Amino acid sequence: RIFRKMTELGKFLSKKSVNKAEISRRTDITTSRLSDLCLKKYARLTAEELYLIALAIDINPSEVFEEIFKDVKLKNIA
Repeated sequence: RIFRKMTELGKFLSKKSVNKAEISRRTDITTSRLSDLCLKKYARLTAEELYLIALAIDINPSEVFEEIFKDVKLKNIA
């Protein structure tokens, strides 16, 4: 049930079983900001934050990007 309330980033990090405190320590992104990014839809992830998070968990940034924005599509123009 909590999983449904997570953002795509939150779901991704949960699936990867990463420690947010460790990400915070390695990136200087506060744990409060990480929590917001993982739980609050209105919290907008910056490209720099995404890149730092990917580096901190040793994953290619494009993998993170593709996973968390998988539902973003171009507008279908008829």
